[in-house]
Amino acid sequence: MSDMKKKIADHVGSRPEKGFKATLFESSRILLGVNCLDAGQAQSVHSHSGQDKFYLVHEGSGRFTVGEESFVGTPGDVVFAPADVPHGVVNTGGARLVLLIGIAPAPPAK
Repeated sequence: MSDMKKKIADHVGSRPEKGFKATLFESSRILLGVNCLDAGQAQSVHSHSGQDKFYLVHEGSGRFTVGEESFVGTPGDVVFAPADVPHGVVNTGGARLVLLIGIAPAPPAK
């Protein structure tokens, strides 16, 4: 498969101790990845200094927190967390929650 095209399903996984993450594409300007949360798992509320983030719900459902707001996201929903605004998500469904995420600009290389 081309380095310019990837299938989300090829990058889905599970980790019992915490959520699963896979990077699809990364440059100095943007990071695109897949985050997977099994039933009951959460990405704790956090923020990104100077970085915007979006979540596209691909599979499952979850309760998102962005700033003072809290709402359920289901497949096809896009959730936006502006830079410096606290955000997080909890898988409230019975199946795996699969999210396409984007962060811009990309986090510094580790």
